[in-house]
Amino acid sequence: MTLASLQKAEKKYLVQTYDRYPAAFARGKGMYLYDEKGRAYLDFLSGIGVMALGYSHPAITRVLREQAGKLVHVSNLFYTPFQSELAKRLAGLSGLDRAFFCNSGTEAWEAALKLARAHAGAAGKKKRVRFLAMENSFHGRTMGAVATTATAKYREPFAPVMPGVAFVRFNDIADLRRKFAEDVCAVCIETVQGEGGIRPVSREFLAEARKLTRASGALLIADEIQCGLGRTGKMFAYQHYGIKPDVVTLAKPLASGLPLGALLATEKAAAAFKPGMHGTTFGGGPLACAVALEVLNVIERAGLLEHAAGTGEYFRGKLQQLAARNKIITEVRGLGLMAAIELSDPEVAKAVQSRLLARRVIINRTHDTVLRFLPPYIVTRRQIDLLIKELEAAFAACAPAGRGGSHARA
Repeated sequence: MTLASLQKAEKKYLVQTYDRYPAAFARGKGMYLYDEKGRAYLDFLSGIGVMALGYSHPAITRVLREQAGKLVHVSNLFYTPFQSELAKRLAGLSGLDRAFFCNSGTEAWEAALKLARAHAGAAGKKKRVRFLAMENSFHGRTMGAVATTATAKYREPFAPVMPGVAFVRFNDIADLRRKFAEDVCAVCIETVQGEGGIRPVSREFLAEARKLTRASGALLIADEIQCGLGRTGKMFAYQHYGIKPDVVTLAKPLASGLPLGALLATEKAAAAFKPGMHGTTFGGGPLACAVALEVLNVIERAGLLEHAAGTGEYFRGKLQQLAARNKIITEVRGLGLMAAIELSDPEVAKAVQSRLLARRVIINRTHDTVLRFLPPYIVTRRQIDLLIKELEAAFAACAPAGRGGSHARA
């Protein structure tokens, strides 16, 4: 089907929840997506951080075919292959003890919120019900996730949302101390804020959150749905800080495009869930878990953690050079292959993103002024150079000198 026919059909039959970009894709290979005319698009978004190994990776395709021919789904009332093996693997990589599998990041986050309340109740602290979440945060689309997401446009249409949530200014230690109290059951932190514009937590702030929660018995919950599983150059972003949370949520790259989320927890935190207290129909099925194990195998075999760290450093360097030549860029942020540039003009940001798509380069815009880059871990320096060249041309076209364009900084 053509792009026009798809747009017409979706306008008539789909609930209008997506403001889609004007492109339709039929297949993918490596770093590239291909439209219905066979034109290649260089992808620096990877399905919003999902396709970490790129498209149609041969090892993933092989496991998909083999397992689909054996067993796709069995109820979680029974034992199935791969689920415990994947849990063991993630426990070993994370330093945590147990895993719960679900279908998405928002489901993993919902499970984490329920676990925090159950943990407080099991400790005899039934009045410990409040969550501290961060300003500028995003945790998903379910009601609990929306309640702990600070951005008003995600919460206000569904008000009143779940009560008992207070928001702390991100990386503001004084504000964290001021709002923390004995009724807090968990502090909720994205180790690197994703939708919020690629903002890493500071070492001092995360350390203070760990200190406060450890002293009170509350849980420290790290949302690594976007930043976890290798994107920052370590398997988990919190490993850059030498601080271990009580609970971690994962999803996006875990099963290379298949729906799979995970909650990881310490033994003490996980003990609050008893049989029947939480569950899922589809989460942790044999197909998704088999693929997830192979994702971890490929990351290890191909040395993709080291590649993400080194290539990410190269990428940020190139973005900083770009910023030095274009004063409309106010900040470069990132960690590993999770990067962003912030612009001073939202209209220019929108125009640059649209121009790159017309040039068949896929990036993303968030918070109106932030251009976000989440390439597959297999991205090369040559491909980064191609992106920088396209960005340079886009700024020259969309941000002339009078709008803060291509003038070197003083």
